[in-house]
Amino acid sequence: MDGVIPFFVLCLTSFFSLTNPLGTMPLFLTMTRDMSEDDRKRIAKRATIVAFLILIGFTLLGQVIFKIFGLSSNGFRIAGGIVIFKIGYDMLQARYSSAKVSPDEVKSYANDISVTPLAIPMICGPGAIAQGIMLMEEANHIEKKIALLISIAVVFALIYIILRASTRLNKILGETGNNVMMRLMGLILMVIAVEVFLGGAEPILTNIVKSGTLLAH
Repeated sequence: MDGVIPFFVLCLTSFFSLTNPLGTMPLFLTMTRDMSEDDRKRIAKRATIVAFLILIGFTLLGQVIFKIFGLSSNGFRIAGGIVIFKIGYDMLQARYSSAKVSPDEVKSYANDISVTPLAIPMICGPGAIAQGIMLMEEANHIEKKIALLISIAVVFALIYIILRASTRLNKILGETGNNVMMRLMGLILMVIAVEVFLGGAEPILTNIVKSGTLLAH
């Protein structure tokens, strides 16, 4: 994906699907059902900011982490592709990720639900973090890096708007609408995951074939 605009669209759609604000709405409504509008606004704002800072941090520092631990970017693409595919598959089945908490666990997070579980792992989960690191690796010039960071900012602005309007959106979409949106985003994620996986596997397989050819000679 050579152009900046196609790359920006890829970033936008993948992050929106991975952060899945529409899927987060039911839990957000459940956890804040007895709270005032001001409290809901404060929780939505803090959860969005915390998740945004974490994702930006991993996106910018991911390559440094690779160097420190001696990790391969291709290996990370393969692992990230598997993680993203699993999340997409769960969404395609209209199931929430296993990272979501049960109603009993919600009570234990009452003191700071904006950080856990809303910011982590609901909004900024392992799939979003993996995608951020991989896209930064693929952003081979400054324009793409800027497009990546802008796309994250746009997605998180949308997340805040959706959480703030969650009560009205839930009534408009209904259970059927939420399921349709979740399945659609899940399908998009699975396609992205396959591309990511193949992007990491291809160089490794190519090196194996070359090594085998050299040994044969």
